Amino acid sequence: MMRKKFTLVVVLFSLLLGSCSIEEDEPNFYFTSLPINSAELPEAFSLNQTYQINVTYSLPDGCTQYEGFDVTQEDTTVRNVVAVGVAMTDLVSCTQVVTEEEASFNFIVKYNQPYTFRFYQGENNEGEPEFLEVVVPVN
Repeated sequence: MMRKKFTLVVVLFSLLLGSCSIEEDEPNFYFTSLPINSAELPEAFSLNQTYQINVTYSLPDGCTQYEGFDVTQEDTTVRNVVAVGVAMTDLVSCTQVVTEEEASFNFIVKYNQPYTFRFYQGENNEGEPEFLEVVVPVN
């Protein structure tokens, strides 16, 4: 009986090892920053309120899809906003047409100081990031 269990365990272990190949499992996508063309924010915020921030961004081709936003806090009231895309690398053909799309995220006002939003717009000729900056006061 013990020999049968041992044989079964060896067979199962061999099947598991034989069916997985790390070398063949290369990623078929990568994350990329999408340029933000414009953003809609209110003229002023109120403390402890939640606001929907609408953003227009560009998709560079038919192989790239919108994934979400990466909003990071650079300082107490400074936020860097990047639209994140997923570019598929295993698609045979992709359109090369740039398209504009819209998405939004919710923002909660926690401080009574003006907020500065820095929306990523891409890189300049020197490879440095460029931002659309919008300052919104808090009433």
